[in-house]
Amino acid sequence: MYNDLEYLTLLKHTFPSDLELKQEIIKLEAILSLPRGTEHFMSDLHGEFLAFNHLINNCSGVIREKIGVCLNDLTTSEQDDLATLIYYPELKLKQIKTKTTDFYAKTLINLIKLTSLISSKYSRTYVKKFIDKEYFYIIDELLHTKDNIETNIKEYFNNIINSIIENNVAENYIIEFSRIIKKLAVSRLHIAGDIFDRGRHPGSIIELLKKHHSFDIQWGNHDILWFGAHAGNIVMLFYAIYNTVKYNNLTVLENSYGISLRKLTNYANLLYADSKNVISPLVKTTLIMLLKIEGNLIKKYPQYFKDLTLVLNNINYEEGTYSYNGQTYELIDKNIKGLDYNDPYKLSVIEEDIISSLVKDFKNSPRLKDHIIFLIDKGSVYLHYNDNLIYHGCVPVDENKNFKLVNTPQGLKFGKELFDYLNELIKKISNNNLDDEELAFLYYLWNGYDSPFTGRNYKTFELAFLNDKNLQNEKRNPYYEFRNQKEFCLKILKEFNVSNNGHIVNGHLPVKVKKGESPIKASGKLIIIDGGFCKAYHDKTGIAGYTLIANSHGLRIKAHEEFLGIEEVLANNKDIISNSQIIETYQKRQTIADTTEGSKLKILVEGLKKAA
Repeated sequence: MYNDLEYLTLLKHTFPSDLELKQEIIKLEAILSLPRGTEHFMSDLHGEFLAFNHLINNCSGVIREKIGVCLNDLTTSEQDDLATLIYYPELKLKQIKTKTTDFYAKTLINLIKLTSLISSKYSRTYVKKFIDKEYFYIIDELLHTKDNIETNIKEYFNNIINSIIENNVAENYIIEFSRIIKKLAVSRLHIAGDIFDRGRHPGSIIELLKKHHSFDIQWGNHDILWFGAHAGNIVMLFYAIYNTVKYNNLTVLENSYGISLRKLTNYANLLYADSKNVISPLVKTTLIMLLKIEGNLIKKYPQYFKDLTLVLNNINYEEGTYSYNGQTYELIDKNIKGLDYNDPYKLSVIEEDIISSLVKDFKNSPRLKDHIIFLIDKGSVYLHYNDNLIYHGCVPVDENKNFKLVNTPQGLKFGKELFDYLNELIKKISNNNLDDEELAFLYYLWNGYDSPFTGRNYKTFELAFLNDKNLQNEKRNPYYEFRNQKEFCLKILKEFNVSNNGHIVNGHLPVKVKKGESPIKASGKLIIIDGGFCKAYHDKTGIAGYTLIANSHGLRIKAHEEFLGIEEVLANNKDIISNSQIIETYQKRQTIADTTEGSKLKILVEGLKKAA
């Protein structure tokens, strides 16, 4: 931190002349008066790359809306054609059989008009950053001469368009304009957790995010699970495998990350070769090994796992039953092998070898390591940005709405202090700096009643082997009940130094729209943005994901219907249908001065004025 004298000296060195210093002040004060950029919020992507990729391309429907505003002289069909062209320019251009000079001219002019509208809230310097340097001169000229009524300027503009077409680079410019439009339509993307599990392409989502111009992630419980698996927590590793085999997504491990399940699969087939199974051999073997490893962790660190059950102790293997709280329940699948019934948590030599191989694969997979480090570097437990507090799961509380003291390797912590500690802990994974207790504690973050990422204990065994709804019920932290109350949400905002005008943006639990549940809670103070991107949730939610949109005019949320595939988009302009709901409209249009970045710029302007 600089003192005032050092700061002023630094500014004088950066801007050696008085004119340069004052020009910087003028520039920054002008920027502060521009409309704030558009932010999009999504969560719980769960490997659904195709739907996510399309929403990135259509900017959650915003591009089509802007076309309707800017180019309302076009027919609905022509507007749809242009939208599809912007989403997938290379593919759409290949599909168009007849591309005349007139087609190129009209398309370029329409793209110029649309780019001009979308870029109008930004400075020319900011827009310049998104134009490839090879195209910058021509595109900058086109954007700033298109409406000029001066005859010579109009002719200049038309000559540029004609020359682009005559020199056979019209398609290059169409592709470049489409790229610029998509970049400028959304100034920042927030992902409130859960890129991994269930869907088949989490790696593709991460690769797409790597190319995104401005994004952040607030880690979800499924992200934490894979972080722990990579870091060497064996229980989390087997949970990640279990989620993969349960949803039949073996390609995620084997093709995307080069992690072989051959030894585990062979072992499962060997155990159950001549048996009748209700649960598949691979799923069952993975789960039993998981429960063995979990049991050993519970016994080693009981201070963190007092709410978890030593499941294997409660099974009567001869009768095929399970005992709990004095009640006996029949197992769905009574054929359980690979256990020493006198010491059910003992791992066999074969199992030790399987574990050793898998730990090595999870630690040493170059692509997985790259993805984990990228997400850790770009992410955090929570984010306070533009008066929104974003986190995935919950702020743990007790039944009296008091922030819950959570036992950690660094002592009892609650509220913001707990979140800040967890942020530091998880960042240590990148450098492999966790000690044994910290590594074990990661499992609590995945499967803990008071974990901010989860807020419940999983009933994995009960869901797989039993038919009793009461035993399968996963009791949640009281947060999930209290978050419907405005005063409770205001208490959380205060704890995280967010004003009463702010909002909590929450993921984790899908909103059951088909049952009448609303994503807007606590009189608009809390917004749930898990709408069920994952196909496994579509029947439960009735939709296929949410996007929360914050811009200079206010807040609205879009509910998306299922993505039908790129082929349908290209052939029939079948865009994702999105229904919009306004949450809040600002009385006065917000500017950069009202944002997090604006606060930083104000401090800089103040410092510059002191130095002037």
